[in-house]
Formats: sequence, C-alpha cells, structure tokens
Amino acid sequence: MALITLWRNLCHLSDFRIHGALAALKNHPIIHVHKVAEERLCPWFCSPQAEPLGVRFHHSCCKNFHSENGNDLHPAGEPVFSEAHVWDRPEQSLTSVDEPTFYRRLNSFTSSEEVLSFISCKLQTLPDTLAAGALQRICEVGRKDGDEKLPKEILKNRVFQALCIQCEQEPSGLPDTVLVTTLQALTLLHVDPHRGLVLSLVAECQRRLKGGGLEVHSLCILGESLIILQGPGCATLELVIGQLKREKLEEFTPEDIVALYRILQACTEKVGQHQAFLNKLNNFSLSVVYSLTPTSMSQILSALVVLDQTQALPLVIKLGKYVVRHIPRFTNEELRKVLEAFIYFGHNDRFFTKALEQHVASVCLTLDPEVVSKVTEYCGRKRILSKPILDAVAETFVCQSEKFSPHQISELIEPFGKLNYLPPNASAFFRKLEDTLLTHFNYFPPKTLLKILHSCSLIECHPVNFMAKIFSPYFLQKLQGEESYLDRLSLAQLTQLFLTSVLECPFYKGQKLLPKYRVRSFLTPCSSLETPVDFQLYKFVKIGLVDLLGARLYFAPKVLTPYCYTIDFSPAGPSQCGRIQNRRRRRTGM
Repeated sequence: MALITLWRNLCHLSDFRIHGALAALKNHPIIHVHKVAEERLCPWFCSPQAEPLGVRFHHSCCKNFHSENGNDLHPAGEPVFSEAHVWDRPEQSLTSVDEPTFYRRLNSFTSSEEVLSFISCKLQTLPDTLAAGALQRICEVGRKDGDEKLPKEILKNRVFQALCIQCEQEPSGLPDTVLVTTLQALTLLHVDPHRGLVLSLVAECQRRLKGGGLEVHSLCILGESLIILQGPGCATLELVIGQLKREKLEEFTPEDIVALYRILQACTEKVGQHQAFLNKLNNFSLSVVYSLTPTSMSQILSALVVLDQTQALPLVIKLGKYVVRHIPRFTNEELRKVLEAFIYFGHNDRFFTKALEQHVASVCLTLDPEVVSKVTEYCGRKRILSKPILDAVAETFVCQSEKFSPHQISELIEPFGKLNYLPPNASAFFRKLEDTLLTHFNYFPPKTLLKILHSCSLIECHPVNFMAKIFSPYFLQKLQGEESYLDRLSLAQLTQLFLTSVLECPFYKGQKLLPKYRVRSFLTPCSSLETPVDFQLYKFVKIGLVDLLGARLYFAPKVLTPYCYTIDFSPAGPSQCGRIQNRRRRRTGM
C-alpha cells in the first residue's frame, strides 16, 4: 500500500503525469522509487540543505481508500500539496523551471509589503530576471495605489534595497523586455533619476540601443521612459525615434502605434522634422482604428491636437465613427480629450451627438465639471441645439454649482446664449448663477465675467444687478488691464449690455457706459457679435430683389441702424434714390 500512497502523491505533480509511469512503478522496487522521487523532487521542494522529503508513507490500515478502477485513489484526510504551500517555504530555491509559477504568485499580491515578504526568504537564490520582475511588481502595485512615489518605508526596506543592488550590478543579464519594463516602472513612480539603479538601467539600454538590438515594443517603452527621465530633448531619445522611423509600420502592434504618437507628442518643437513620418503614420493608423481601445483612441486624438495634424482629417473622421461605440466606456478625462479634439478639428457627427446625448443625460451628475463644461462648449462651437444635453447640464449646475470654476461656468453659460435656449429650470438655473456671481464676484476674471453677463442678456435674462458694477470706471480699468486699449469684442459686448439697459430695462437708473467705450457697429471683421451672412444666400437674395424691384437703386445692403446692428437689406428712401441717380449721371456724363 506504500506504493499506492506514493503513486497518489506523485500524480499531483505534472512532472509525473507521463505515459508509462504506472509501469515504471510496477517494475522497480520501493527503495529505488523512493530514491528517484527524492532526486526529482529535491530541486522543487528542498533547499541545498535538504530536509526530509515532504511525502509520507502510510500503512493501508491507517487510511480508507476508494477506487472504481484502481487508478483514482484518494485517501481520506490526506494533505494535498498546493502551489501556495510550496512557495511559502522559506528554504525554497528558484530555478528557471519555476518562472511561470513565480510570476503567478507575484501577480496575486496586491501590496508592496506582500511582495517584499514573499521575496525576503528567497534573495539568496533569486535569479536576476526574477529579481527584476519582483522590483517591477512592487512599482506596479505602488502605482495602482495612486501614489506618485514609493513610500519611504518601502525605499528603506532591506529587501527592496537588495533587489535594487542586484539589478544595478547585473543589468546585462536581463532580457530586453524585462530591462525596459523595469526602467519604465521606476520612472512612472518618479524614482530619483540620479539613483544608481536608474543610471545603471539607462546605461545598459543605451548600450543595447547603439547595438541596434532592441525590438519595436522595447524601443517604444524606452522612449517614453527617457521623456520622463531626461526630457524630450535628450540625444538618446533622438536615437530611439530614428530607429523607430526605420522600422516597418506593419510590424507595429496597435499599442506600439499609440506609444509612438505619445512619444512624438512630447517632441512638439521638432514636429517639422518628423512631419513626413507623421503623414505616413497617420495614413497607416487608419488600418488599426478598429482594434483600438477607448483609451488608445483618446490618446491618439489628443496627440493629433498637440501636433496640429489638421491634414489628418480622414483619421479623425474614422476615429469619430468608432468613438461613438465606446462613449459609455470612456473615463471623464478620456471623454474630455475626445471633445477637445472634435472641437479643434471642427468634427461633427450626428451619431456621436446622439450617443453623447444619451450618455450625458444618464450620468451628468457624476461627470467632472471640466467634462460638463466641455460638452456644452462642443454644442456651442458646432451650434448644436441639443435639448437633452443642455437640460442635463442646467440641472447639474443647479445641484453642484460650487464645483465649477469661473472659467468652467463661462464655458457652460455661453452656449445657452449663443443657441438662444432657456432650460425648463431656467428660474432656478439663473438664480443659482446670480447667487454664485454675487458671492464670488471678485474671483471672476473681468473678461470671463463679461462673457457670462453678455450671454445672459442674449436670452433675455438681463443682468440688471451687475450693470452698475461693470459700467464703473474701476471695472473697466481692470478689464483693460495692462493693455493700452480694450479689444473690439469686449467693447461690443459692453455696448450690447448698455443697449439692453436702455431698450429692455428702462427702469434701470444706475451707472451708464461712457461714450468712449461704445462701438458704432457690431459687424467687425475679426470679432463680430453678429452671425456672418452666408455669401451664396446673400447673392441669391440680392439678385432676386433686383429682379423683383426692377433696379438696384430701390434697396440698400448692410445698413447700420442707430442701435449698432446691421440690416442685410433695407428699402432705399427718396433721398437715397436721388443720390444714387445723381451718382450715375456723373459717371455717364449726362
């Protein structure tokens, strides 16, 4: 029965589940099997000072066995060896055979303390590759906890310092992937770049880089790490980019493509040197859009904005089509980057707008204020009157107004005026806005405050309680700042608010806007408050009026009214007709 017990224990080890094992057990005596088992198991379970084998033999009368076919023998109460039990033994030695099991245990830990405790009794026999893996896992867990740096108690830990020394002394024995990922883990936690370990890893990476032995993925990881450690202007980074340019883009994975965009995004000062390669990259990226994650899509769009890739509109449009599918999966920061890119490139898609409406209406109260203001800015810039979005935004502001900064409030309010839309909760919405402005009036930059009040007046919510303040010489001086004069847009907005106080609020008897701050026309080339006229439509109307009235002299285009607004077409009076006829006579000599 001792043979049966031994067979049951050996069957739990994958090394012994081989064809003919049963025959081998039958053909050898017990002493020989015991000796072979010790030789095979010792590297797995024993330290150099071997202890008694952890497999015990029991007499058949001490255990109850049950088997249907004589092969599945499971003694009741027999302890079963587990991976955790094996690896927790302090005298455990590590060999290359055990790497997969080691990494499985390592990845199961959720804190740096657990990793250090697991490694502490194995430092004597820990290979360099596994030491680097343990160091990387410590950094990953620290990063996952949200800390920008490792705690001091970890940095001063004896085991952690021993791992650093081991990796620092023997970096040449590390595989390329382990080398660059360890360096990346350290840089993401902002480890001192002048630390001996970091310098040693960087030096080894530079040596391999000059030898041309690094693969694409390793080059991308190294490039991003160098940006953090040495900045985008370092010479080694230029070598990395140069090697990446020489590689075939077909060999890049989608993750490598995204990493390449991030690297080039950091080198904005040299974008001209890389433009030819960027054009090639933009065209190739069209073929991998379908396989990108939401995070990757937002990062590529952000890079295109920073690199000013206005010629990459086909890529932006294709990304926009796939973005629609992933809107609920974007984080707040990722959605903000997507919206910024669409605003920058002028992209507008009705399917995107529909998906954005559904998402914002359902989770608006949980969105960051920056995202909420960016959503409304997108609607305002593209002149999208989306009632579900604007209603949800108005409700969010009423409930969470204290979370919004002055700039975010301005971006949130302006689209309501531009689109001439009053939300259902308009009274509560503007009451909350008024309370916020009264409470924090001095915290709002003058131009931001002027934009907000001007937007309110466009939807007939006239800011009477603030007119005396913004027309005062003190506020106007703050608005002008250090400039020698006020810009045309600010003057036009002040003039419109003044006209509002005169025409719409005759009961207002406070401070008036001084004449020198008033403009004569709102139609100016660069900063017009009037909506530009569509040229083709203007041309068709003009031709139609000539045909209808019989002559051009019976109407006048772009007539300035006493209230600074411009009328596209106005009937010409008798005196005006006479002047036009006299002008024609002089031209013809009649």
